[in-house]
Amino acid sequence: MAPITPQNLIRHELIGLDAKVVGSPNRSLIGLEGRVMDETKKTLILKVGGKRKIVPKDVAMLRFRLPDGRIVEVDGRRIVARPEDRIKLRVSRW
Repeated sequence: MAPITPQNLIRHELIGLDAKVVGSPNRSLIGLEGRVMDETKKTLILKVGGKRKIVPKDVAMLRFRLPDGRIVEVDGRRIVARPEDRIKLRVSRW
């Protein structure tokens, strides 16, 4: 698979990336920050401290740190899909 970049992030594996919720109508989610441990069609599971926190994708604006240190913000609605299906999607640039 190609290296992860801001252009291909939403078609790439998210597990292992550091993520932060920077916006959401659910104020209790804002500021949650941790490593993506798992992903389902509608949620990301973050390791926050020693705990697992479930973040619904469709109500979160997420900031990911790429392995090269770059920061990318993604509207969670753009990544609502099963991970195995999302990596096959054809996506226009944002």
